[in-house]
Amino acid sequence: MKYIDEFRQRGPALALAQQIEALTTQPFKIMEVCGGHTHSIFKYGIEDLLPPNIEMVHGPGCPICVIPLGRVDDAIALAQTPGVIFTTFGDAMRVPGSRRSLLQAKAEGADVRMVYSPLDALKIARTNPQREVVFFALGFETTSPATALTIVQAARDGVRNFRVFCNHITIIPALKAMLDSPDLQLDGFLGPGHVSTVIGTRCYDFVAQDYGKPVVVAGFEPLDVLQSIFLVVRQLVAGQAGVENQYGRAVQPEGNVRAREILERVFEPRDYFEWRGLGSIPHSGLRLKPEFAAFDAEVHFGLPGLQVADPQACQCGEILKGVKKPWECKVFGTACTPETPIGSCMVSAEGACAAYYNFGRLSKMAVRSGLKPVPLGG
Repeated sequence: MKYIDEFRQRGPALALAQQIEALTTQPFKIMEVCGGHTHSIFKYGIEDLLPPNIEMVHGPGCPICVIPLGRVDDAIALAQTPGVIFTTFGDAMRVPGSRRSLLQAKAEGADVRMVYSPLDALKIARTNPQREVVFFALGFETTSPATALTIVQAARDGVRNFRVFCNHITIIPALKAMLDSPDLQLDGFLGPGHVSTVIGTRCYDFVAQDYGKPVVVAGFEPLDVLQSIFLVVRQLVAGQAGVENQYGRAVQPEGNVRAREILERVFEPRDYFEWRGLGSIPHSGLRLKPEFAAFDAEVHFGLPGLQVADPQACQCGEILKGVKKPWECKVFGTACTPETPIGSCMVSAEGACAAYYNFGRLSKMAVRSGLKPVPLGG
């Protein structure tokens, strides 16, 4: 990617919005699967440019948001285990469990350290051979190759005190679960750009062929998103359903072959994995293959894997499924803010609630819905 400003120009953005409006007055619901798209839509005011008949629905493409409470509680239990150094990405530090977050566990004495990559965690393991070092592995196919390569490196170097608490998930089973859900009727999708750099575009063919819904793999700049919406609407108006790649400067049809190979070498699908809001989805989570079981924190520490219900006040599940908008949650912007999050959707920078709170609270979408947006300052 050579350019940034060229994808943020006002003139072409207004022109694309006018082209979308000129296509049809028929109402369409389009899901942006990735939380990064939700963030861009509200940061740049894209939904304010769209005509009233085009409704954008946020999807579950934020890995921090969809991790269930039980897995967070397991992570905190690991962090509080004597002799353990628990490492994690920054966003995960503040995700609330049923009683506390990792950040609160750290304040209570647990050795929780923020890292920028799994290789940072491996370095900590090398320099602390007398301690167990656990890496909290999170994310879709975008981040899982880095975890896989780190595990291979740890095995090659004989690092015996390094473990991975694997919560990597895959997007295609989740997409199918949403398509099969009777609660959510969608007309088309903006496909996730970052994930698609690894998995490619051909894996979305089933959406068009089996469900008759168009998919456009989209970049993350304002003009990327607007052009992708235009391409989806153009297909819908023409009565077509296909897979298009707007993000051609980063995504290839076959994806990243070497990244997929390392994933297949290290990981295998779980029978089921629980997603917040979507429930248990078959083959949607990854676990370490038996030959790498020595690095599996779940095997080494014998985690119970308990399921924990979300707080009743938090409607994060409905928001993740796109059934409700964040401002329809009673605690949004009042009891639940980025400073004091109740649900995971308010924690991550890609979370729908955080995006709406920071950029969308006074948006036209809330006014159209007849709802009073939360004023600045809560």
